[in-house]
Amino acid sequence: MAFLVLLFFLAVTARFPSTVVSGEFPVFREAPAFQNGRECRRTTKPSVIHIAMTLDATYLRGSIAGVFSVLQHSACPENIVFHFIVTHRRLELRRIITTTFPYLNFHLYHFDSNLVRGKITYSVRRALDQPLNYARMYLAELLPLTVNRIIYFDSDLVVVDDVAKLWKINLGNHVLGAPEYCHANFTNYFTPKFWNSEYAAAFEGRKPCYFNTGVMVIDLGKWREGKYTERLEKWMRIQKRNRIYELGSLPPFLLVFAGDVEGVEHRWNQHGLGGDNLKGVCRDLHPGPASLLHWSGKGKPWLRLDAKKPCPLDSLWAPYDLSRYSSLFSDN
Repeated sequence: MAFLVLLFFLAVTARFPSTVVSGEFPVFREAPAFQNGRECRRTTKPSVIHIAMTLDATYLRGSIAGVFSVLQHSACPENIVFHFIVTHRRLELRRIITTTFPYLNFHLYHFDSNLVRGKITYSVRRALDQPLNYARMYLAELLPLTVNRIIYFDSDLVVVDDVAKLWKINLGNHVLGAPEYCHANFTNYFTPKFWNSEYAAAFEGRKPCYFNTGVMVIDLGKWREGKYTERLEKWMRIQKRNRIYELGSLPPFLLVFAGDVEGVEHRWNQHGLGGDNLKGVCRDLHPGPASLLHWSGKGKPWLRLDAKKPCPLDSLWAPYDLSRYSSLFSDN
C-alpha cells in the first residue's frame, strides 16, 4: 500500500512539477497581470474601487475565482483594492494571495470570532453558522475610516462585467444598495413566533423586500453614523432568546434594512445557482442579462466539478478556477 501511495505522489508531482500540496489549502497557479486600459490613464484622479471578501479554507477556491473574475472584466483593474477578512491562518492566506496575484492591491484584516460566537444560533445549514459569515456586519469597524464606500462580495460568485458599473450606483440617502426581490414570500424568512409577536412591528411603515446579502454596496460613512452594527447585534441577541428566524446572518439584515434599500439591477446578483439550502439541486439563470453569477445555496461549483457531477451552469464558473489540480483533489 505504501508503495502504491508513493507511485501516486510521484505521478502527481511529475504532472505538476511546481506544485506542492499545502495542508488543507488548495494550491493555485499564478494569475496573469492585469493592467489599466487607456481610458483609465486619461483621468487625473482615478476612482478607487474597494471590495471586501472573506477568506477561509472551505471557500478559498471560490474566493480566488471571484477575485480573478473581477480583475479579468475590469477596464481599470489597477484601481481596485481588495479588503480580505480572515479568522485564522492569516500569514498562510496572505502568502496564497500574494503568490496567486503578485500585482494585487490588497489588505488583510483579522476578524475576532468572539465578537459573534455567543450571539450565533444554529441554522438550516452549518456553513451559515460560521463566525466569518457574520463578518459582513463589522466592515465599518474592521476597515479604515478612510474607506467610506465598499462593495461586499460572497466567496461563491464570479463577476462577468466591469465592476465599476456596480461601484458607481447612486445610493441616494440609503446606507445600502442591493438587488431586491419583492416577489419572494417575505414571511418565510421568519418563524411564526416572530410574526405573532411585537417584533413584527419592526416592519411597520416599510414595504420590505428580500435581498441577498452576498452582493451589497455599502456607504460606510452613513453606516458608522447610524451605528448599524449595533442594530444588527440587537436582533442577534433577540434571536438568541426567542428563535425568530432560521437563516444565519441574513434575517438581521432584513430586519434592519428591508424596505430601505437602494434597488440595484437584478443582473448584479443572479443568485441561487447553488440550489436551496438542503439539497443544492441544479437551477437555471433568472430571465434577463447577467453581470454577476452567484452560487448561493448548498451546491458549490468546485465541489460538483471535482465530483464529476456538475450542473450545466457550473461550466460558467470553471474558467475562473485557478486551482492547479482541481481534477485530482477536492477541497471538501
